[in-house]
Order: sequence, then structure tokens, then C-alpha cells
Amino acid sequence: MSNRCLYSAEFREFISSHPLEILGMLHNNYHGDTLTTTDEAWMGEILLMQQVLEPWKNEAGQIIFEYDIPRLGKRVDIVLLLRGMIFCLEFKVGKRDEFQAGIEQVMDYALDLKNFHLYSHDRKIVPILVPTRYKEYTTDFFPSVYHDDIYNPLITGEEYLQKLISKVLEDAGVVCADETIDNWLISPYAPTPTIIEAARTLFENHSVEDITRHEADKVSTDRTINYILDVIQQSKVDRKKSICFVTGVPGAGKTLVGLDVAIKQTYKDGALDKENGAVYLSGNGPLVAVLTEALARDNQKKCSARGERKNMSDSRREVSEFIQIIHRYRDNMLAKIKNPVENGVVEIDPKKAVRLESTGYGEVEHVAIFDEAQRSWTHKRISDYLKRGGTYGNKLKVPNFPMSEAEFLIWSLDQREDWAVIVCLVGGGQEINTGEAGITEWINALNRRFRHWNIYISNKLTEPEYAEGRVNELLQENNKVSYSDELHLAVSLRSFRAETLSAFVHSLLSFAPDATSLYRDVTHKGYPIVLTRDMEHARAWLRRQARGSQQTGVLITKVAARFKPLAVHVLGQGDENAVHWFLEDKTDVRSSNYLEDAATEIQVQGLELDYACVLWDADMRCENGHWTYYKFNGRNKWNSENNEENRKYMLNAYRVLLTRARQGIVICVPAGNGKLGSDGFPEDPTRLPEFYDGTYEYLKALGLEEI
Repeated sequence: MSNRCLYSAEFREFISSHPLEILGMLHNNYHGDTLTTTDEAWMGEILLMQQVLEPWKNEAGQIIFEYDIPRLGKRVDIVLLLRGMIFCLEFKVGKRDEFQAGIEQVMDYALDLKNFHLYSHDRKIVPILVPTRYKEYTTDFFPSVYHDDIYNPLITGEEYLQKLISKVLEDAGVVCADETIDNWLISPYAPTPTIIEAARTLFENHSVEDITRHEADKVSTDRTINYILDVIQQSKVDRKKSICFVTGVPGAGKTLVGLDVAIKQTYKDGALDKENGAVYLSGNGPLVAVLTEALARDNQKKCSARGERKNMSDSRREVSEFIQIIHRYRDNMLAKIKNPVENGVVEIDPKKAVRLESTGYGEVEHVAIFDEAQRSWTHKRISDYLKRGGTYGNKLKVPNFPMSEAEFLIWSLDQREDWAVIVCLVGGGQEINTGEAGITEWINALNRRFRHWNIYISNKLTEPEYAEGRVNELLQENNKVSYSDELHLAVSLRSFRAETLSAFVHSLLSFAPDATSLYRDVTHKGYPIVLTRDMEHARAWLRRQARGSQQTGVLITKVAARFKPLAVHVLGQGDENAVHWFLEDKTDVRSSNYLEDAATEIQVQGLELDYACVLWDADMRCENGHWTYYKFNGRNKWNSENNEENRKYMLNAYRVLLTRARQGIVICVPAGNGKLGSDGFPEDPTRLPEFYDGTYEYLKALGLEEI
């Protein structure tokens, strides 16, 4: 059974199996709790398809339930491989009407297979929407407007599905009952030149002011990009494996560097270089969602201005060629390994993967760019995750997984038999979740088992944010290291009026004596940082500052708990919420500009606003010249947080929040509630003034202007 679907079988085996046995296999391979409605839908599909496929039971056909399209996170209800054709079926159980959304959905599946699934590139693909109670079926067949062997979406109720499939086979003129598509289930991910060309055009013409602005001099990022491209070229010539660590202050343009490298590496002198492509990967779901949506919207707007018609789904598909979630890349490689792992050695299982001449068992790209590489998982976190079964719907259990995520990602690129380059974009002091390993684990993995890899890194990484200041020490015995200052971005593009903002934030959080002078330098350059104890004052200040389309928003840490009394709500989980928060305009209540929903460090890391309010809760308090850490018990009390690792994540959360704004910050440290009730006890013991006063006095002592 492939890890890329919940069930697959030859037609004869499927038809002769007991429906409950098939349902049990779907259950067994599904990660998470299934709903009753899911069970009913699956059983209905099983019973229906056993009847529908009866005429072809002696042919070499294959049925596949819940197929994951590699690395895109899309799952097709049912795929039929029949006479060399691919049928994509999307069921709407109990529905009797045509639905535009359903038609678009099944067409998207067909296009995703055509564009990203190697063994579907040259096949006829038939998307079929099945509202089960629909009383008609499509009788006229047309190729899609894309002229790519994809049928226009067909519609049928369950009673006509068999007849529709028969008529499509007749229309296509295919008669060979023994034709199969070898290894279709484990097909490599491989974008077509068409989709890469579209993505390249999209990126080269983007403006996307929602994501990055260019008020600062880009000379620093250009030097870094050119250095990385030179490393890539040399690695190709020498047939070597190399890794670059690009570090920098918050807002220095690391994401921009990664995207530019991905585009420029895939295109040389304006021509597609498909054999040497790159992919930009991030474990930051909100960042990927916002980047993808912003670029897609930007592209659609420009197409419309030129009088061209283009679907948003097409634009999103083009973006997804270069920008992807790192976990799906990881999981696609996990699906190829021998399981269970024996003797602590991860190996490719030839039955689960296709060995290609150019890539071996590796992925299609020579170059993988990992943004926010400091957030890769520790060995404990990923091994615990795989022990219980995970990975986006499939119950892929890997007991005793022996690697950290960083080590496995290096191993994945090491599977290439020619050459490969990893580019790690690393934010210093920005590990914000339990189980995030930081840069240390990447270096340890290279030292332990990838000593043949060339390492390129800046020799200026001596601050505690980078491997506790031990980067050079960790690498001193490795003879494959080259140092270059061009791999450290020391100037913030985000805060174009205040190059010293990140230095000030670092000093503020570490109680350094130069914090006051750095604050004066920041404000002297026209970057205001003000202080208040009243959220209404903070909101008013943000509204006064923002002009035109400039964006404002409220930020809190994920540990913050007592924000409701200030009429602040936490932004809901789910990447779509982050998309609306960042990208909708001031007329939409879901927009950050309404200053009602506050985003956490998880949702804003890697992204930016023009002006931000950082709401400082009682989770991190200044007491007697040092930080103390607390977590709310959810009911009535703050408890001390004594775990050193958790304290680091909590400190880093404020580092992230304080560096999100391009043009100015207001810090709101609430006054708390010191009132007593009629019984003489505090009205709200969870928001006592002493929880906040020390932080406020410390910030005020640094010279922050109070409003």
C-alpha cells in the first residue's frame, strides 16, 4: 500500500472484496478521527464503484481512494486508471444540483496532476463531478481550453456514472484492455515546463507591496544572492553537495533572497533551465499562504488590466511551483523509505519510489531553499510525531525514527546522485515553538554524517541568538567550511528608517546598557517607538500614523491570555485567517486594520506591517532587572514557567513581535485592574497592576515616549 493514498487495488480485487474490509483499510490508513458522515460517504462510494466497474473487472484497471497529489496537499476522492486514461472523481454525496465550486475543484485536481505529476503529463485526464442524486449526465465532450488532453469537467449522478465512463472511453477511441500506467501511484513530483514558465513570468512581474517593499538599498541582498548562485554553479561543475547558511537581522530580506535565488536558478539568461531548478520551502504555514495568495492576486489584477482572463486557481497553481510547505516535501521523501527503520539506518525502499536517471531517488530539484530553517524540528519532536502517526491525513507511522528534521532534509538532498545545494535562511533568536532546533542541529547533522558536504557560512555569527554563540566552535573541526560576510544580512530592509531597530530590540530584551542610546538613534532616524498603558490610546495612535493603504495591526504572544478585557481577540488558527488579516483592505472587518483581532508570533513570523501595536501581557514580566516567565492556567492563575527551553521560546516571541513593523511601534503595557470587590478581594486577580508595572517602568526608564 502506498503512503500516498488510503486504498488502492486492481479492479478485480476491489470488486471481489467485502465493502467492510475496504472501509477498514481506509480507516486504518487515515490519520485522525473519522466522522460518521465520512464513513457513510466512503461506504457509499465503495458500494457504488463496485457496481460501476463491473464491465471492466477483467481489465488491467486500478482504483485509488483519497490520492495525495505529491507535495501540493491536494487529495482526490477517487482516481481510476483505465485503458491508459486517468479519471478524477469528486463526489458530493446526497447532492442533486450542479455546483460551480465542485466543478472548479475537480478541474483543479486534473490540472494539478497534469502540471506536477510526472506520469500524468502525457495522459488523457477526465475530471468528473458526481453529485450522487443528480438525475442527468454530460452527453457532449469537449477538450479543455488549455489544449492539454484534459476533458472539460463532466457531471453525472451515481446512476449514470458507468454509462458516462463507457461513453468517454468510446469518445477517446481507447480499446486496449491491458494498457497500464506503470508506477503511477508513486510517480515523482515534476512540474511541466509550462507551469514553470508561468511561475517565472508571475514572479518577474510581481509588485506585491503586501509582502515586501524596497525603500532600502538592495545592494546587500544582491551580493548575497550572487554569492549563493556562484556556490550553486561551482557545486554543479564539481558535482558536489553544498549547504549555505544565510543569516540576518529581522526584516533583512532573507525571504526575498530565497525567492530570488529560486527564480534565477531556474532561469539562466532568460531561458528555462529545467534540469537545475530550485524550490523555496517554508514550515511557516501562514507565510506560505499569504505569499501565495498575495502573488496570485497581484497576477490576476495585472492580467485583468491587460484584458486577459485568468482564474485565481491557475495563479495559485503557478505560485505553488516555487513556494511550498516544507512538511509536504519532507513527507514525500518519508513515503519513499523502508518502514520500519532497521538498525537506525534510513534507506530508500525501491518498491515505493522511482529511480530517475537524473535525480536518483531524490526530488526533482537540485536546489532546496529552506526558509526559517531555525524552526526545523528536533529529533524528539519529529520522532514522537512519526511514532504516533501523522503527515496530513495518512497514517504514516515510522517507529524509532533516528533523525532530526534537519538531518533528514540533508539526507533527502543527499539522495541525488549528481549534485545538490541546500540554502538555509536562518533568523537569529527566532525559534518560537517547542521542538524547534535552531541552527545548532543543522551543524551537528553535518558534523555527524555529512562530512562530504561543503559548508558556507558567515564568520560573524557570534551572538547568542545563533547556536548560543557557539557556531564557530561547532565548526572548528570541520575542514569543509568556507566563511563569507556576504552570507549575513546585517541591514534591515523592513525598517528602512531604522537600521538599528533590531539592535535596539536585542539590547532591550537582554538588558544591555546601550539600549537607551540605541532607542535614541532609532527615533532620531524617524522610526517612532512609543509607550502606553491604554489600548484605546494605542489604537488611536495607529490610526493617526497610517496613511493611504498603509497597514496596521495588533500583535500578542501565543502565551498571552488576558487580552479580552481590553477588547482584543486572538486571530483564529488556520492559514486562511492569516491571509484575510494581512491582505484584505480597510473595508473588510477581517483585516488587521480593524485592530480587533490580534495575531501571534506564529502567524506573523516572516511577515510585516507598516505600524504595529505590541500588546505586552503578564506572560513575560520585568522583575528586579530580569525577565520572569508565566503561563496562565486557563482559569484563575498565572504559574511560573521554569523550563529553560520554554523561556527561550517566550523571549523569542517578543523579539519577533517587536520587529514586525516597517515604520513604527506602539507598545501597550496594560495598567491591570487594581480594584477591589465588595468583599475586599481583587476584582480581577489575573490582571493585578504589579504583573505589569515592572515592565512598564523598565521601558519608560529606557526613554520610550509615553502617549
